[in-house]
Amino acid sequence: MNPSASGWIDKFGHLVKDNLETYSDFRDLYGGLKKTGFVYGINVKVPRFITPEHRLSEDEIAKINLLTSLYFTFKQETENSDFDAFLESILKFYELLEVSGLTFLSKLFAGNKTSAKLEKLIDSRVYLEDNMLSKTFNSIITNSLLFIDVLTYKYHLTHESGTRQHAQLLEYLTINTTFHALNSKEINKKDERLAQLFEASLTFVDFEKNAFDGSFRKKLIANNSEWENRYFLDIACLTVWEDKTFEYQESEFIHGIGRDLGIEEKSIVRALEEITAFFAKNSEVVPFLKDNNLAVQFYESMAKVVDKLISRNSKRLKKELLESKELVALLTKSTIKDLDEEEKKKVQNQLIDIFKSIPSLAIFILPGGAVLLPIFIKLIPKLLPSSFDDNRVEKSKEK
Repeated sequence: MNPSASGWIDKFGHLVKDNLETYSDFRDLYGGLKKTGFVYGINVKVPRFITPEHRLSEDEIAKINLLTSLYFTFKQETENSDFDAFLESILKFYELLEVSGLTFLSKLFAGNKTSAKLEKLIDSRVYLEDNMLSKTFNSIITNSLLFIDVLTYKYHLTHESGTRQHAQLLEYLTINTTFHALNSKEINKKDERLAQLFEASLTFVDFEKNAFDGSFRKKLIANNSEWENRYFLDIACLTVWEDKTFEYQESEFIHGIGRDLGIEEKSIVRALEEITAFFAKNSEVVPFLKDNNLAVQFYESMAKVVDKLISRNSKRLKKELLESKELVALLTKSTIKDLDEEEKKKVQNQLIDIFKSIPSLAIFILPGGAVLLPIFIKLIPKLLPSSFDDNRVEKSKEK
């Protein structure tokens, strides 16, 4: 399944029909989504019944996790596993929230199928930027508050009205929980990044006007939804634990807010243990924890984009490359020594010819696309037979 290509939602529907018992209830679903990072807004893996054909980017993982959580919420609340019925339900839900994300142009290209429309809609929810060129040449930022969509949908399925107002309440309580958790500790640059990411992910609340009106604690105590309250607690734990320390004041805050939410002490301790385990396993891949300078961030972002393009077009690329013996020879040479200016020009011209023949790689021939060529050249030898790269070290597959 490729979440960056059309038809991926239909493919998901085909896969999930054979895995309807993956999550027995919402408790099981919530626990599974914490392990994928989706609850925390940090997507590191997909549910166990999905086997990706390629290494997935964070935004692709987020798409799968969002669709999974929405579908199983629908199945559990309605006791209906029909995928077409779910698609109709979720489209109406997003239309009610007024976040359909379907502009005039996207409607033209989306077609009439419900699943095709939902693909466009999920894109609009996952990405914080909707300009494809901007997303390509900058870091792709993923919405960190997507689980609010799931909690709101759960509410929507059991209430006749008030869906958008409930989404506003959930965002309001989430951003206030984050703000007060940050104020319980000494704020550092990583904290600021997390706060900025959450602020940028807001959809229903005007951060400047409505975020901190003083009634946060009262509204939090009045909320009586178990899973919404567990989400607020987990977000608080995420906020205070991201620097891998836990000061006395932070502990008091977490246990205090947990008591306000009506959560037992043992469950509060378990929430802290789970966020600790999550960071211990995934801290190296959490974007907002990285302290890279802008140049390194740009390179890493571009490398991810180029790597995705290579993997998605690997068969066609390999065929085109191997048909150009001179290009293969130059690429092989580039793995062991620098090419001279004439050789670099040959490589560039021949690669551009290949890019013109593969629509998905048109980005490389756009203005500014040349800056991606060095990254492409560095990554491309993995497509070639090992005999073309004498310095390649084969790594054993991780078990």
